[in-house]
Amino acid sequence: MSSLFPNIYQSFKLFSRNRKIKEIKMAVSPHFSLAAIFISFLFTTNPNYCQAYRNILSSDTNTEFIKTSCAATTYPDLCFAAFSCYASEIQCNPKILATKSLNLTLNTTLSASKNLTELCKTQGIKPTEAAPLHDCVEEISDSVDELTKSIPEMEEIEGKSFAFRMSDIQTWVSAALTDEDTCMDGFSETTMDGDVKASVRIVIEKVAQMTSISLAFINQYARTKK
Repeated sequence: MSSLFPNIYQSFKLFSRNRKIKEIKMAVSPHFSLAAIFISFLFTTNPNYCQAYRNILSSDTNTEFIKTSCAATTYPDLCFAAFSCYASEIQCNPKILATKSLNLTLNTTLSASKNLTELCKTQGIKPTEAAPLHDCVEEISDSVDELTKSIPEMEEIEGKSFAFRMSDIQTWVSAALTDEDTCMDGFSETTMDGDVKASVRIVIEKVAQMTSISLAFINQYARTKK
């Protein structure tokens, strides 16, 4: 039959093939269109999906900022452990990071002062241990004062110039770090019970490390305005 009516046969085959293609397109097209419409609907009428995606990207960026900033400090591991949980609050703002570090350092120093004061009252403390302990409490008290002065100075926007304010803050925080080092030096020069010395060292080292990190962040922030 195909040999008798070659033109008709070829036309019929072409028509059949085109019809099948059209049917396939019609079958796929509605699903594709519905999917496109659904995706468009999600991201235009429900902003929470867009916001969630932006939050993920923002969270990664904020955490990376903390990691990079901590890498420039003397104690990067402690730094990241202390500040990474505040990444969403700090975002990528060096001023907020420096201010947060001062607040955390002040809290750590206040806790250390309380612990050392309690240790001074412990029964059985020898005179050779009591003297450097009292000196240490005074040094830490000075650190508390210097850190306390620094925090409101970070928020000051009138009066002294930025460079002058940052210089004051750097001086106070550096002095706080010196106070903490002086505290530890007092113990190295005296005969003291090993447990007492170990307890004091743990407390003061944490304070000194946090103060060092805070000073590094303050220096980083100071450089942003040069």
